[in-house]
Amino acid sequence: PSFGMTTILLNLHNVGYFALDGIILAMGIFYGGIAQIFAGLLEYKKGNTFGLTAFTSYGSFWLTLVAILLMPKLGLTDAPNAQFLGVYLGLWGVFTLFMFFGTLKGAR
Repeated sequence: PSFGMTTILLNLHNVGYFALDGIILAMGIFYGGIAQIFAGLLEYKKGNTFGLTAFTSYGSFWLTLVAILLMPKLGLTDAPNAQFLGVYLGLWGVFTLFMFFGTLKGAR
């Protein structure tokens, strides 16, 4: 649920219903980011490398996305280039496709 809820909130911003505010950023940092990384570490402890890879990667996705969106507002960098942001998100799409293929070989 952490990835889905955070994604829904971000997409409500993307379609123009809400401004990018503290709710979306907090969800991205804590629920989409840190909570998933913690879940990935628990999967590591169980010996589940697929769960480790999935949770820590998507948790890191949320932390980096929040940083990309927040750093310009803090004056630390320029706003992200739209095309380069598209490449960033496209690479995550490719990663997700590979993760999907990984689910086809998992235990049933």
